[in-house]
Amino acid sequence: MLHTQINNLKPTKVRYGILAAVFINVVINYMDRSNISVAATALSNDFQLSPVQLGLIFSAFGWSYAALQIPGGILVDKFGPRLVYTFSLVCWSIATLLQGFTKAFTSLFALRMATGAFEAPAFPANNRVVTSWFPDKERATAIAIYTSGQFIGLAFLTPLLVTIQYYVGWRGLFIITGLIGILWGVAWYFIYRDPLQHAKVNDAELQYIIDGGGVIDAGVQNKKKTNSSFNRTDLLKVFSYRKLWGIYLGQFAINSTLWFFLTWFPTYLVQYRGLSFIKSGFLASVPFLAACAGLLLSGFLSDYLLKKGISAGIARKAPVIIGLLLSVSIIGANYVTNTTLIILFMSIAFFGNGFASIAWVFVSAIAPVKLIGLTGGVFNFIGQLASIVVPVALGLLAKNGNFAPALTFIGMLALLGACSYIFLVGKVERIVLDEAPISITTA
Repeated sequence: MLHTQINNLKPTKVRYGILAAVFINVVINYMDRSNISVAATALSNDFQLSPVQLGLIFSAFGWSYAALQIPGGILVDKFGPRLVYTFSLVCWSIATLLQGFTKAFTSLFALRMATGAFEAPAFPANNRVVTSWFPDKERATAIAIYTSGQFIGLAFLTPLLVTIQYYVGWRGLFIITGLIGILWGVAWYFIYRDPLQHAKVNDAELQYIIDGGGVIDAGVQNKKKTNSSFNRTDLLKVFSYRKLWGIYLGQFAINSTLWFFLTWFPTYLVQYRGLSFIKSGFLASVPFLAACAGLLLSGFLSDYLLKKGISAGIARKAPVIIGLLLSVSIIGANYVTNTTLIILFMSIAFFGNGFASIAWVFVSAIAPVKLIGLTGGVFNFIGQLASIVVPVALGLLAKNGNFAPALTFIGMLALLGACSYIFLVGKVERIVLDEAPISITTA
């Protein structure tokens, strides 16, 4: 038995190096999503875009990204994160680079859609990596750390991206960010391996992961199945459980706040609050730092409570519900004119968004083992519908020069997300496929 062979063997810590690589993936992922928000004012002037047209450009990423979440999850289950992530990263980075050469609304829209299409497998792959490499008691922290890449990266990169655009223009901004992603995509291929294929991991670390509930052989299990690990029945199953619908709808609400900050926030500060472009770049970083603090605190707190014997229902659900309720405070910005107070309300709301952003832990904890990638794809598909709906809706709500209805819309979606976790997500436990699904309409 493996236990008798490793009693005196100290576990390696390879999983932390893997987590660092995933963190970099997320930083680049969100840099290429949000660079459009930095470039928005300049390119909308060049292309003479209305608020509605700018909202459509912001949403273009989401159309393809959301549509391909389920296929992306299937690809991750079938081919694994190493190959899928390499292809995805390099291709979306090429699409980002080409945005620097666009001449009109149509070509820019198409390339933003291409970026979304190639980014689609990224978060299902992230979840597969963490489910394979981390035991249950460390998973929320691991998810919080890699997800913090979207906030840490943007907090520190937003001023940098603004500076880059200041010197080389918005076209140079897209070219530089695209080149960074291409180089890192190649590096990922040489860095990443699943646990059973990694040369530096020892048996003690593998056993530690297994004993803690990690699914180190998820890829092997999928390869032992038939040539296609997906069928229509699998898809019906991941749409048939009330608790899964609870996390799907909650993720839509979480992403609604996130996509305001990824798209309209700098434009809101410049065009609707009258700040200068350079000043807005530095002030925009403050809410991202708050979101990062909320996310890391949430992950560490959730795992700490679980280790102390607190039920998973409280340890996992409470941070998400509290975070979504805090996000409602974004509406407060409608009632102040002082720049400091505006940024304060934005920071509280985005802190709450970060606090709620460990929601991927529910995919790891609830999804059937053989359908983790597919469940992650559906979870992210419904969540990322916000990337389509929200940018366009905000453009329509603000087309008359008043952004207050748009912020109210974001706050109400956050409140609905909290209700989803309160009333739909039941006991936090893994779904066993042999069990009958719970009716979505069951109380």
